[in-house]
Amino acid sequence: MLTSKVQAVHSALQSLPLKMPEGFRSKVVAPRNPKLVKHEDRARRLSPSVYAREMSQTTEERLANTHEMHPPHILELLDMSETTHQKFSAMDMDQPFFQPYPSEIVFQNYMPSETYEVPLVLRNNDKIPRLVKVVEEDSLYFKVVSPVDVCNKVAPGMACTFTVLFTPEENKDYIHRLICVTEREKFEVPIRAIGARAILDFPDHVHFPLCPVKCSSQKTLLVRNIGNGEASFHLSTQSPFSVEPPIGTLGVGGSMQVTVDFLPTITGDHSQQLLLHYHTGEDVYISLYGASTDVSVRLDKNSVLVEKTYITMANQRTVAILNRSDTIVHYQWKSFATEEEEEQHKLRFIRLHCASGGVERLLCLSSPEISIIFKPKEARLYQHTVYCDVTGREARLPLRIKGEGIGPKLQFNFDQLDMGSIFIGSKHSYEVFLNKGLIDAPYRLVPPSTAMGLCFSFNPTEGMVPSGACHALEVRFSSDKLGTFSEEFHFTVVGNPEPLSLTFRGCVMGPMFHFSVPELNFGEVSFGFPNMLTCWLSNTSLVPMSFGLRIPGDGTGRHSVTSMEQVSQLDRNEWRPADKLSERPREFKVTPSAGTIRAQSQMDIQVTLCSNTVQQYTLALVVDVQGVGEEVLALPIRAR
Repeated sequence: MLTSKVQAVHSALQSLPLKMPEGFRSKVVAPRNPKLVKHEDRARRLSPSVYAREMSQTTEERLANTHEMHPPHILELLDMSETTHQKFSAMDMDQPFFQPYPSEIVFQNYMPSETYEVPLVLRNNDKIPRLVKVVEEDSLYFKVVSPVDVCNKVAPGMACTFTVLFTPEENKDYIHRLICVTEREKFEVPIRAIGARAILDFPDHVHFPLCPVKCSSQKTLLVRNIGNGEASFHLSTQSPFSVEPPIGTLGVGGSMQVTVDFLPTITGDHSQQLLLHYHTGEDVYISLYGASTDVSVRLDKNSVLVEKTYITMANQRTVAILNRSDTIVHYQWKSFATEEEEEQHKLRFIRLHCASGGVERLLCLSSPEISIIFKPKEARLYQHTVYCDVTGREARLPLRIKGEGIGPKLQFNFDQLDMGSIFIGSKHSYEVFLNKGLIDAPYRLVPPSTAMGLCFSFNPTEGMVPSGACHALEVRFSSDKLGTFSEEFHFTVVGNPEPLSLTFRGCVMGPMFHFSVPELNFGEVSFGFPNMLTCWLSNTSLVPMSFGLRIPGDGTGRHSVTSMEQVSQLDRNEWRPADKLSERPREFKVTPSAGTIRAQSQMDIQVTLCSNTVQQYTLALVVDVQGVGEEVLALPIRAR
């Protein structure tokens, strides 16, 4: 609904007599019932037909078809105390006293040196009489003719009419303005003279028939320049539409072809605008519409299970694409379900090879077979989902692929070896055998890191077992440490994620030996008289034994002296009984005190006692074995 003020303007304009000075070539009459609109409501999109119609009109026709007016742009507010005694008004400060019609004066389709005229109607919108005048800026082409009663006030709701004259020198664009001065403000009325213009006869609407999704459809338009000026233009639109050529130049009366493409990526209706921008500044919009749908294209199966395959070998299965539509479609295998995921993961790759190539055509009502080649690199389970991107289908067709890679069937002739009891320092050799299945198996020993593991050596530490062959591996062991052990060794096999293991168990023990007598019993011995007993030490083990003999309870001082040595001493005061010495003398002598006994051999041992003390002897001859320990065996010694 219009406001009462606008309705009053409309009513006044209906009864407004517009008289033009005589002697001019044309007269222009204002239309009835113009509509007052705001500046922000003026924006409109011109279709090709509306643009062609407007550009083809004469100045008179352009004015006669102008049905809207808008408040003018206020340039300056004046001090009403200097211009009038009527300082109060019902009009808001952002609305001028007078409403101009037309809001913009337009001249078009004119001839050089001819004079054209357009009336400018200024309606008093206030409730009291007001003065108005038009200030004319200097111009060679525009002139304003004021009414006879221009100095009189205009009654409320009434109008005064000025005449704008335009005499062009050539058919080109001109820009000017008129300054209207009231008692409160100055506002402007723009003047625009539109020179020669190009008019391309595009249709207002371009409709595409229903087409399969992801399939391209084209429309070729024959476009003519029916205007009176050369056309330099730009064409642009948005997906799923595109246009070719995007730029062009077309002379008056010339014609050219413009192709509009429609390539939808999703099903449904699609609408966009094709923008035609002329070099003279005008924008024209052509409506584009198209619809797309899915067609009958599918895979004959949703999943494929490939048989177990040895690494370095290949296996294959096939899948068929069924096209039951009447459209030729193209297909391409992708790694991801959507194009967005594909952009995010461009570096990822899936081993899918199509026998017919990456992107291929699929003829109508055909069922090509696609070969899926499975060539595993390692022994594990492979599972992937790949997608067939088919024109005519919005969503990519998923295909689940599953296959298991098998590594070399490499194994030892035993998983673990019980080596039993092993003498310390002995060297042992074993032979294990590697055998396998249908493919070659390169292997390598993982170097051990434990102390007992370093006692083992393998020859060779790496190699390759041919298909179906048996490969011998020599294992050597020698340890100088006692105790039980269980060592697990690992061998990496190319193609197998898990290593091959081999375990050795056993116990390293010391040498076995014994004395020939249960004890050395000297009985009663005389002071200073040496007594000797003999025995032998037997090594019954298979390795040599290095030993040491000692008697822990013997004295630590000087050697004991015999009775003959005591008698021969000149000064008998130099000797005294051992119990009066600060250190007890060494009364026992073992010969030999150390040595090495070969495997399964024996050695004579002599123990001599020369007593320098009066006492009861209860001691032991102990054996220290190199690499085994001290006091490994003790032989009791008794004397009095």
